[in-house]
Amino acid sequence: MSSEQSAPIAIRAAGVGKCFHTYERPQDRLLQSLWRLAARALPGAWRAPLLRRAERCSRQYWALHEVSFELRRGETFGIIGRNGSGKSTLLQILCGTLAPSAGEIEVNGRVAALLELGSGFNPDYTGRENIYMNGQLLGLTRRQIDERLEAIIAFADIGDFIEQPVKTYSSGMFVRLAFAVIAHVDADILVIDEALAVGDAFFTQKCMRFLRQFRETGTILFVSHDTAAVKSLCRRALWLEKGQVQMNGSAREVSERYLEAFYESQQGQGTTTRMREHPELPPVPVVTERRDARAAWLNQSNLRNDIEIFEFDAGARSFGTRAASICAVELCDGGGAPLKWVVGGEAVLLTVAADVREAIDSPIVGFYVKDRLGQILFGENTYLTYHDAPLSVDAGTRVQARFGFIMPYLPKGEYAVCVAIAAGSNDSHTQLEWIHDAMILRSESSHVAGGLVGVPMQRIELEMVDGG
Repeated sequence: MSSEQSAPIAIRAAGVGKCFHTYERPQDRLLQSLWRLAARALPGAWRAPLLRRAERCSRQYWALHEVSFELRRGETFGIIGRNGSGKSTLLQILCGTLAPSAGEIEVNGRVAALLELGSGFNPDYTGRENIYMNGQLLGLTRRQIDERLEAIIAFADIGDFIEQPVKTYSSGMFVRLAFAVIAHVDADILVIDEALAVGDAFFTQKCMRFLRQFRETGTILFVSHDTAAVKSLCRRALWLEKGQVQMNGSAREVSERYLEAFYESQQGQGTTTRMREHPELPPVPVVTERRDARAAWLNQSNLRNDIEIFEFDAGARSFGTRAASICAVELCDGGGAPLKWVVGGEAVLLTVAADVREAIDSPIVGFYVKDRLGQILFGENTYLTYHDAPLSVDAGTRVQARFGFIMPYLPKGEYAVCVAIAAGSNDSHTQLEWIHDAMILRSESSHVAGGLVGVPMQRIELEMVDGG
């Protein structure tokens, strides 16, 4: 058993449900309260009919139903789902601002939460006054807040607005101040809702750096629509849909399934089973002889970025309408010869071929290269090249896209090439086929010590300059 699996429970949810009541008329709420009061005052035999009459005064809406999961101390756990899926309701229950209608919640440790924008703030108080109020709500004494005040103000970085009422703040300033407070309250568990989405890029990066540092010692429950952020921060994730758990597993797998479901909801139900054979179309030419790009290198240093290239996996998990199906993916040298190995810094050509099964307008072919966590490192598509003169493709046609680029230096590890073909534009399109792990790359050695990738440099100089 790993140390993470044996760690104490930080949060446990068992069969949690939350029911809200809606009323057709304002007086129905009063009538329901009166029937319930009458039921409490009467003996048991009379109680049940009165309670049934009280229930008929309203309609039930279950925002959550049978939600169960465990979060262990030191773990970073993600929750994803569309608007209305019950994410915020679940977080409010975990933080104690809502009571569950069913099930049990166990929370061990001090919780600091960044939920709805401005929650926990008095709009008429200044930023400084709200620091004291919010800090005390989160368990700090006034003396502790005094000691941390300057650090909180510096983290928020909102300048003289700290002395202004928060009702004059922008949404980004709200988030800055709220996050600055929870970052300094010595919480055991951080609960972060999608409020970070309204911050500017610089502050968001500051928050992400803090979260990555905090997860080394604390527990994080992170909610976001941004599946890339979930995959970057979290090892496990929970997918909520209409108040029910759709999937609970690794952050990468849950995020991929969520992405598939999103496209299916937009363009209709698809299948994740690959179509391997296309007998009505000519077979893709296979080049059996592949050259080893390392042979051209004279430098045999162990820091050279040797990258092994595995063949296109025709059975990889995919989704889409199947109006077109990807039938070949190759990483080639500049002359178009498929490679088994490549060295970081070399010019390469990625080719993606697809068989068009139904006539389509404005096809877009693209790719991503992802690391083992599913984080997107780089990618491109054909849209900008042809947006002024979009193509129309008849059924029975094969299309092939080529992307020429310099292979970045990849740190040691495994990477996946995701490929897709769509129809439409960058902003509005239909996914015809998306293959998650069409091709695997394995970096055997690398000089890259930091960062997700290394960029080949065209010029690096070091010189001494006269101080005069």
